[in-house]
Amino acid sequence: MVDAASDVDVSTADEQASAVAAATALIDAFLDGIWLEEGLARNTIDSYRRDLLIWAQWLAQERGQHDVLQVDRDTVQAFLARQARDLKAASLARRMASLRKFYQYWRARERLTLDPCAELVTPKRVRPLPKSLPEDTIEALLDAPDLDTPAGLRDRALLELMYATGLRVSEMVSLPLSQLHLRERYLRVLHGKGDKQRLVPLGEVASEWLERYLQTARPLLVKHASEPCLFVNQRGEAMTRQGCWFIIKQYATAAGVAASQLSPHVLRHAFATHLLNHGADLRVVQSLLGHADITTTQIYTQVAAERLKSLHQQHHPRG
Repeated sequence: MVDAASDVDVSTADEQASAVAAATALIDAFLDGIWLEEGLARNTIDSYRRDLLIWAQWLAQERGQHDVLQVDRDTVQAFLARQARDLKAASLARRMASLRKFYQYWRARERLTLDPCAELVTPKRVRPLPKSLPEDTIEALLDAPDLDTPAGLRDRALLELMYATGLRVSEMVSLPLSQLHLRERYLRVLHGKGDKQRLVPLGEVASEWLERYLQTARPLLVKHASEPCLFVNQRGEAMTRQGCWFIIKQYATAAGVAASQLSPHVLRHAFATHLLNHGADLRVVQSLLGHADITTTQIYTQVAAERLKSLHQQHHPRG
């Protein structure tokens, strides 16, 4: 005897799968279109894809909606209200931005009459102060690698370079040898939309460690002379972001720093904060970090001010 309820369940599952597949095709077409038009970074494209697939799956499973382009404002608001239970304000705002971009794209191509995201209000983003570390903690971290091994020498050069330049981890692991100019002591870094270029100076200490790594460690690690990336893993291939994070976490433990306190981005924050603590101009720090907007950099002045306040309270007799 055939179970009618099972038939209904299978039919519903098939319909949902079909709806998600149709939505995925529209999402892929949208992503291809904006990539060609705007030259967005891969991480941005991937974020759009994740957000929009979550939206398409919710529509199919929770609302039985089979056409992602035939939705109204109330449906979008219901989705965002559900998402708000689990997401921080920043993540929710990004998800809203993904929906807006998607529907603006198809509205411009006359695939829908009304944009269901036209009157949505983005939740206010509360930006927390970036985490940083004291200079003596950074010194302990830099001293942690075992310099008697090729991997340890690589890691010391990696940590020194991250702290000396404030590079993003994605910029670090993808940095080609051709963009490193040791004699002149600077890096040429491509970043952001359209691969904008910025020049980042190298200090004497970082340059010395990089030279040691290139002369004695990298030749033992790399398997193919044609490998373009500066930093390679144990297999001789370009290091990944996950591999970089694992290295930093490993030395955090060795240096007595809680893993929760340290990440590749914390080294970038330490670079910026320590520069400001020692009197660097905010515009210079903005340029070194590759920030398009000075307001992004200004948050580090708050970190520096908090540090000065703490030192005053600790050491002044009337603090």
